Amino acid sequence: MLRDDARNETVPESSIIIEYLDRHYPGKTKFIPADADQARAARTGDRFFDLHIHLHMQKVVGDRLRPADKKDPHGVDDARTRMATALGMVEQDMVNRIWATGDTFTMADCAAAPALFYADKVAPFAGIYPNLIAYLDRLKQRPSYARVLKEAEPYFQFFPKE
Repeated sequence: MLRDDARNETVPESSIIIEYLDRHYPGKTKFIPADADQARAARTGDRFFDLHIHLHMQKVVGDRLRPADKKDPHGVDDARTRMATALGMVEQDMVNRIWATGDTFTMADCAAAPALFYADKVAPFAGIYPNLIAYLDRLKQRPSYARVLKEAEPYFQFFPKE
């Protein structure tokens, strides 16, 4: 949630918050391109990373937190398969791209960063997805994301291992 007292607005959900900030408090990075087709591509990428990678990664991680008698091996296998399919699609897309939708960093990359970071913990990319590894490295090198990762380091110990 974002509370903007200056505009008397409360804005929910990270994608909507990014769009809101981009419109009302623009910075040097334009997260939603002005071109309608490029804007649609950024929104599509945002949804793709959230729904086809992050969601399935969360299924795997969530299952790790369940008691032994409540595990869902079929659901986890399905999530891993779906996540692998999506990761393969991104691997192919990144052959000729710097960022998720091309040469410009957008809202899609904001969604990609946590999805890929944690997907790599659940199903390591090494030896399988070289373009994805390179893309994730570019994301990690962005100063804002590097700062977030540094600030989050003390909490990584709580990420559930297999």
